[in-house]
Amino acid sequence: MNYQTPRGTYDILPDEIGAWQEMENRIRKITAGYRFREIRTPYFEDTRVFARENDSSDMVNKEMYTFTPGSDSYTLRPEGTAGVIRAFDQHKLYGSMELPAKFYYMGPMFRHERPQKGRQRQFTQFGVETIGVKSPLIDAETIALGIDIVRAMGISSVKVLINTLGDDESRTAYRNALKEYFAPHLDTLCADCSRRYVQNPLRILDCKVDHDHPAMKDAPRLSDYLNEESSAYFRQVLDALDAMGIEYEIDDRLVRGLDYYTHTVFEVQSTRPDSGAQATVFAGGRYDHLVEYFGGPQMSGMGFAIGLERLLNLAVEEGFSVPDTNNADIYIISLGNTGSAPLKIAEDLRHQGFVTEVNLTTRSLKAQFKSADRSGAPFTVILGEEELAKGEANVKCAKDKVQKTVSLEKLAETIREWEKNN
Repeated sequence: MNYQTPRGTYDILPDEIGAWQEMENRIRKITAGYRFREIRTPYFEDTRVFARENDSSDMVNKEMYTFTPGSDSYTLRPEGTAGVIRAFDQHKLYGSMELPAKFYYMGPMFRHERPQKGRQRQFTQFGVETIGVKSPLIDAETIALGIDIVRAMGISSVKVLINTLGDDESRTAYRNALKEYFAPHLDTLCADCSRRYVQNPLRILDCKVDHDHPAMKDAPRLSDYLNEESSAYFRQVLDALDAMGIEYEIDDRLVRGLDYYTHTVFEVQSTRPDSGAQATVFAGGRYDHLVEYFGGPQMSGMGFAIGLERLLNLAVEEGFSVPDTNNADIYIISLGNTGSAPLKIAEDLRHQGFVTEVNLTTRSLKAQFKSADRSGAPFTVILGEEELAKGEANVKCAKDKVQKTVSLEKLAETIREWEKNN
């Protein structure tokens, strides 16, 4: 039987991993510049960590992988924020860390949805969370961090869409207006929108099925229901983005897919014409009640998440590439009965910082030289019985074709000096 990866999953092969490692290194470097600290949470949690109260999101209602061993119910994490907040509360980090506490995470997430380019059932996500202080300046800085990551990957064809959902008072007024407006149209909306009407009518505006429904065009605008405090908060976010030179578009239909957002929400989208339905590069927003929900004090948070498959695909389309870094520095060829001496010499060279490949099979000299060429090593060390008896080795430089006899005691030193002169 020929076993295959499950639908919606994939293997990252050795020839492909270099691009992933380079992307991850760039992300970590930029995140460190903002003084975020890494947190790692379990790949599965109690289902209630994600399925909170009357959640209307498609992620909770359609896409979660949930399993029930015995009387317990666990879910493979479909997103990162909830697990971070659960850990923040469980370990009472609000009492031991300076606030705002700044975290980042990177790892696999799981959602049962239709696989397509840039969207898998197991996917890799990077995200940040800033918890404990509510400030429009933090919202703006969070967006700036994401933009810096996108730029570090050589991606320029993006735009920032931003909106505000306002505070609880503003959102309650808007929900009531939406329910009144959409009530006569429920019979012509999709089944999901009928459910959202009850759970969270704001999510009707995010429906992909009814996106072009005539009722959408004249639906109430949230900006008409914002109180002064919410409007002032949003103006400060925009002023901070202006100060940093980050361009944006206000999209008053942007509500995001998760129910816990308040105030600022945003998406950074690709402007490439071939992006299609997978245009969102990263997205996020502010949340005011998650810390409290998981048992902590009333604290606000702000974050975003990037799907790394989509980020890497877009970067490659815009010219991102990584040179092969798997070459050896030194290849050791053995002739005759050299025993374990080549292994010992290889270990000594590795301990001194050289990437060293050593022939460990019985092969002809010609075959070994071919392997040395394929390894990309600029130096080949040739060990024979006579040379070993004298404590020597022959070293050949691929660049200038020169071969020298070198003392084993000074092998690393000689090659290091030879490197400098080439």
